[in-house]
Amino acid sequence: MSITAAITAIGHYLPEDRLTNQDLEKLVDTDDVWIRERTGIVERRLMKDGATSDMAIHAANEIVENMGIDPSEIELVIIATVTPDHVFPATANIVAAAIGADRAWGFDLEAACSGFLYALTVGAKFIEAGTHKKVLVIGSDKMSSIVDYTDRNTCVLFGDGCGAVLLEPSPDENGIIDQRLYSDGTGKKHLHMVAGGSRKPASHETVDNGEHFVYQEGRPVFKFAVTKMAEVCREIMQRNSLTGDDIAWLVPHQANKRIIDYCANSMNIGSEKVMMNIQRYGNTTTATIPLCLYDYREQLNKGDNLILASVGGGFTWGAVYVKWSI
Repeated sequence: MSITAAITAIGHYLPEDRLTNQDLEKLVDTDDVWIRERTGIVERRLMKDGATSDMAIHAANEIVENMGIDPSEIELVIIATVTPDHVFPATANIVAAAIGADRAWGFDLEAACSGFLYALTVGAKFIEAGTHKKVLVIGSDKMSSIVDYTDRNTCVLFGDGCGAVLLEPSPDENGIIDQRLYSDGTGKKHLHMVAGGSRKPASHETVDNGEHFVYQEGRPVFKFAVTKMAEVCREIMQRNSLTGDDIAWLVPHQANKRIIDYCANSMNIGSEKVMMNIQRYGNTTTATIPLCLYDYREQLNKGDNLILASVGGGFTWGAVYVKWSI
């Protein structure tokens, strides 16, 4: 009998400090109306003290406490992030140790804004294989650590935050049903960080030149994202014989409201079925999708059909079909 991986718990963490559009007006040549019209963002959260792991520890502990489980029951911790605490050790290992998951192994996964979907898919495979019974999947990013607050093209977009889920074997037909994931490395030139890796190690020159910040060419990234997220959502619906009427919720990556609206329209899904919190948090990269699940948890019903979708730098993109289990 095949095993299905199910999301059985959700956790989250959001820093208290807020950076509003009015605050950004004092930093760069922009204004509230311009930001709202082009992105849908009103404010975003900033973690002034601490690191990516600190947010992940909060979210993981929330799950452990709400589920009433012993942390030693967790067998695997996967953290999707583009802002790890260190190049090594893995942020996942730091989190596992901090929460007392002393029997778990773990690793970080980097797929930009699609990272959570990649990590969710990987984690599900360990459940489906029958080798693991409790897998913690976390999307956590401190984007403020790699954003240039003198660049109005990028600083208005990103915020800090974390979302986490627990995967366990499903007792019924609900759970992670299907996924389609893609990547295209030719998109690197449009959205990347210039320095800090082995291609261009950190130096006085790279720091002075501001090459450790997010670099984005807005127009080609928008064009790619708006096309590919819609395409992959339609593909996964066709693979599973789903129509817009069958979908309870679209759970899209929160990068840009216009991208989200186009995707929903292409799926014949009304706005009342679209999870949206970009106005409050901005683009938290790997955390956007689990944060949506957390914010809308009271509106979710067992058996609901959810389509989780994202596009990320590099390029990466994908969609996951979930029948809600809680």
